[in-house]
Order: sequence, then structure tokens, then C-alpha cells
Amino acid sequence: MTAVDPSATSPAQPSNTTCPVGVLWCPFPKALTDLQQELDQLIQQVRTDALTGVANYRSFIETLELEIERSGRNERPTSLLMIDLDHFKKVNDIHGHEVGNQALVHVAKVICGQIRKLDVVCRYGGEEFAVVLPETDLHAAIPVAERIRLVLAETPLQQDGLKLELTASLGLATYRPYSLSSAAELISQADHYLYQAKQGGRNQLCHTDVPQPESISNEEKQSLLTLFGRDANTKD
Repeated sequence: MTAVDPSATSPAQPSNTTCPVGVLWCPFPKALTDLQQELDQLIQQVRTDALTGVANYRSFIETLELEIERSGRNERPTSLLMIDLDHFKKVNDIHGHEVGNQALVHVAKVICGQIRKLDVVCRYGGEEFAVVLPETDLHAAIPVAERIRLVLAETPLQQDGLKLELTASLGLATYRPYSLSSAAELISQADHYLYQAKQGGRNQLCHTDVPQPESISNEEKQSLLTLFGRDANTKD
């Protein structure tokens, strides 16, 4: 029996088109590829804040719950930074909502410029942002938070001749295995310190007390030494 050549009975498939599901011959490769791209875009839209381009509230909750679950397994800390712009209502009242929107975009870019790739910036709502800092204890998170606060205060929004100075109040909390039970508790604690920053005069960072040297763990010691460019195994 003579073997049948598939190419003789099947329509020719463009050589530069690949089926997205890996089938050797597919009658609709471009259509399937286009559908896959549209699906990816829809998924991205569902998880992204349309104005600022950072993660939205839904994505924030999913990310934080995932990192806390990972922290519980690996016994590593996760820090949460809440950021709320100061007197933002005045920006909208005086300059209009379009300028207010540009200010939010500007703030998102400033925050993204001060963190690592593995950190996740989210628009929590209104003029409030959140930053999830995986595998980051309080000692390592404080310099990040302060850097964001200072850079934001020193980088005004400049648009059409307008120079708009912005500041923010920040609240920082850290999850450790067995210290908190849920993402909701970590958010509540970070919000508590954010409220303290607002009550204390704004444009400042508030957080839990920093552990004293005698109570610092080896993990926290390594974070401090890494911060200053040293290794815990290197002797003086």
C-alpha cells in the first residue's frame, strides 16, 4: 500500500505560522494565535489598574495571599507598605481631575523606580498604593519605604508649566509565620501605621518598633549586613 502524503490532502500551512497548541497541522493557526493574544490581554486587563498600569486591588489581594502562604511554608517574612498621598483632594479641587490622574500616574512611576523586580506595586484605591515586598523583613523594608517617600517629595510632577509637589504618608508592617494569621490582618496593621503617619503630620513613615540588637535574628542580621554591602560569613 502506498503511503499517503498529508500535504497532498491538507491545505498548505504558512511556514511562518505555528499552532499555539502545538498541533503539527492546523487549519486555523492565525485565528487561534489571535484568540490566545486577546485572552492574554483580557487577563492582563482584569489584573491591571487602567490608569496607572500597576496591579489593581484584585491582583493585590491575590498576590498578598500568595506571598503570605509562601512565607508560611518557607518561614520567610513578607512586608507590606501602604502609601497614601497627602492632601490629594486639594490637587483635584485646584487643578482638576485630569491633573490628578497625571499625578497618580507619576506617583506609580516613582514607586516602581525604587523597588526590585520581584516586588509588586498595586493601586489600592483612590490615591492609595500598596507595595508587597516578598522575603523582606522590617530592617530591609524600612530603607525602601524611606527612599520612596524621599524621592517622591523631591520629584514634583511637571506638566504644561505646572510644578506640582507631592508627598505621601506611609505605613509599614511585616508578616512572619505565626505572628499574623491572614492577609487581612497584615493590611489592617499596615493601615494602622499609615493612620499614625497621617496623624503625626504626614510625609513620614510609621511602622512597628525595630527589634533591639539582642533580639535580632540571624536572618535579620544577614539583611542588615547585605544592606551595607557585607556578608555575614565574612570576618572583620
